Amino acid sequence: MNAPHPGALPRRKLPIGLQSFVKLREEDHYYVDKTGLLIDLIASGSYYFLSRPRRFGKSLLLDTFKALFEGERSLFDGLVAETRWDWTRRHPVIRIDLGSGVLQSRAELDQRVHEILLDVQRDLGLPDPVGYDSVTGQFAELIRLAHAKFGATVVVLIDEYDKPILDNITDRETATAMRDGLRNLYSVLKGADAHLKFVFITGVSKFSKVSLFSGLNNLKDITLDARYSALCGYTDADVDTVFAPELPGLDREEIRRWYNGYNWLGTSVYNPFDLLLLFDTREFKPYWFETGTPTFLVNMLTSRHWFTPDLTRTVATETLLSAFDVDMIESEALLFQAGYLTIDSVWAIPGRKEFTLKYPNKEVQASLNDSLLRVLTGGARYSEPQVSRLYRLLQAQDVAGLRGLFHAFYASIPHDWYRTNDIAKYEGYDASVFYSHFAALGLDIRVEDTTNHGRIDMAVEFDSAVWVFEFKVVELVPAGQALQQIKDRGYADKYLGRSGPVHLVGVEFSRDSRNIVGFET
Repeated sequence: MNAPHPGALPRRKLPIGLQSFVKLREEDHYYVDKTGLLIDLIASGSYYFLSRPRRFGKSLLLDTFKALFEGERSLFDGLVAETRWDWTRRHPVIRIDLGSGVLQSRAELDQRVHEILLDVQRDLGLPDPVGYDSVTGQFAELIRLAHAKFGATVVVLIDEYDKPILDNITDRETATAMRDGLRNLYSVLKGADAHLKFVFITGVSKFSKVSLFSGLNNLKDITLDARYSALCGYTDADVDTVFAPELPGLDREEIRRWYNGYNWLGTSVYNPFDLLLLFDTREFKPYWFETGTPTFLVNMLTSRHWFTPDLTRTVATETLLSAFDVDMIESEALLFQAGYLTIDSVWAIPGRKEFTLKYPNKEVQASLNDSLLRVLTGGARYSEPQVSRLYRLLQAQDVAGLRGLFHAFYASIPHDWYRTNDIAKYEGYDASVFYSHFAALGLDIRVEDTTNHGRIDMAVEFDSAVWVFEFKVVELVPAGQALQQIKDRGYADKYLGRSGPVHLVGVEFSRDSRNIVGFET
């Protein structure tokens, strides 16, 4: 039987413990219990913010909070919360979900929020609001009335808090209007503290507090709190225990390479969406990536002349990764918050943290570079056949074939594309195209790999072989220098203890001819 959409629930009306109640087949039910972490959060604070990429179970997290505070004890049988939660206390819950539909104006946003609040008001058995022209007034009154009716402070859960802005991010005027409308809505929380028990806000991006949560100084951001790195997602331990019945017939290491690796300073996790579909179809595919092709992201990277090899070694401060607003979208922040890069390592001194970022896994590396190639070269009809051929040539260790492949590839890029695009004019364009071919295959690539004599431009490990590449532009240095530099500096020495061959390749580009003019091996 085919799996339901991840998050679809058989028999029970709520998921338990965050992505915990999943069903792959009629007879199989799996529990990944995160309820202990939720209770820890509730015990240690009242106002929280969490940023995670799409399809990571943020909505299910809020559903679980809602079930706890509403006292749905039967849903937590056998889970940590069953014995740790005080089921005698109940609180009214206001859940605001801005994830459905695409809103294209401030008026549409206000109308949608009004409808959500009206639904909540009726669900709580409260009278329809009277005399409020603004959604902020309606929201404040709803919190006050809920507290008064139930004699208990109110829980507010906000899902996809940023989606109305992100849906319009390429239209600055509309995005700004959406931001201002949401800021007005969230400002209600600042003045309602006496009526509130718990507030949890989730979304993909991390807008600055000044732009969206001005004055809400007690909002605690747990996005990079190591204790909650695995709050959303499955860990290796979850896969090996909870999902053990699904593993036979699948390469366990390949599962890890394809889907693990998302990290927020603690335990690395898998995206649940990927794993559930893998276990159902038994086929490795970019399930998460295909649910939302990052057109805006790819266009932004190419328009900013991003050197694609830098994606594997991006360095950013904690402040930079949080610098996201309508008027200031840093590439590193967008890549990190959207899930296309994740934390590899941290350098810290008092008051300052610096992160080295990387692709989380093979799915993201291959899919993102495949998308970048289409923009860098004028379309999939030119890039995709070359990527497949590259794989076969590497398998055969066909050095001559590689030279012919890349020469033909650059020659196939239409002249009109060069004429109408400035992408190809930036320094590093040729090397970016070269690199992204290999990255689109999900290969083990090291960029500027350090040796005791210097840095290799690019090293690729595939099967038993290692390929060491050095790039030069002939208009800048004399011909023949690329391969000679590999030899002179002993770039291959670190790989000579391996059993397989080490191929040294000097690649020389010409800006004038727009092609490879040297490919010495």
